[in-house]
Amino acid sequence: MKRHQQIMELLIQQGEVKVQDLSEQLDVTGKTIRTDLELLEQRGLLTRVHGGAVLKHAADLGLLSLHIPNQKHINEKSIIAHKALELIEEDDIIALDGGSTTLEIAKLLEDKPLTVITNDLFIMSELIRKTKIRLVVPGGYRNRNLLVGTEAIAFIRKLNIQKAFITTTAIHPEQGLSIYTSELYDMKRALLETAKKAYCLVDSSKFGKTALLTFAHLDEFCSIITDRNLSADDVHTYEEHKAKLMFADSPHLTNY
Repeated sequence: MKRHQQIMELLIQQGEVKVQDLSEQLDVTGKTIRTDLELLEQRGLLTRVHGGAVLKHAADLGLLSLHIPNQKHINEKSIIAHKALELIEEDDIIALDGGSTTLEIAKLLEDKPLTVITNDLFIMSELIRKTKIRLVVPGGYRNRNLLVGTEAIAFIRKLNIQKAFITTTAIHPEQGLSIYTSELYDMKRALLETAKKAYCLVDSSKFGKTALLTFAHLDEFCSIITDRNLSADDVHTYEEHKAKLMFADSPHLTNY
């Protein structure tokens, strides 16, 4: 529902919303807003408080603080980044989606001939010091640590991207890969549809969860790269739903 999306986007921007303010901004009754908040709370997206709601999973949004990158599950993200690095070759044209796991890739990349497309300000600041890497920025307007907008998406779709490394807020067998805000949706779809090969980078803490908007199905990726902290039952379930899992400490696909 569009109104639910608007509520979540306001929550992401502000961290907290009030029923009265939402009622005025969205031109609906307070009763309607309270029902919306109750439904969103049931989906695990927010926590209701007196007179309004607060964001439940602020650290997993994909939109990070401009001062401190997300350090949650950083060990798993580093292991996943090391695995992704094995897929990158000299002179590749790659895209790094915004996120703390792709930032780990940027930190690990050697200063060698390579083209990197990214809209993440943290990744840009990491790569700008590596003079042999050609850094390509699609432009757009700033939303926290990311550059977003229709011009950036149109630019991405013109490029010859060989490998895209895409992040997600949540991953679920039936609901696929999902995020909270529509501003990230079009960019992720553009990367996924433009790249010759697309890889999803997602730590095990995000499995079995669902955010507001599904942007991809499991079988749209060459591989979903994750850590080893999934149970054997979970691995079986995701593989049954056509997920090609690649484990960060193994060179082989779907060998658990």
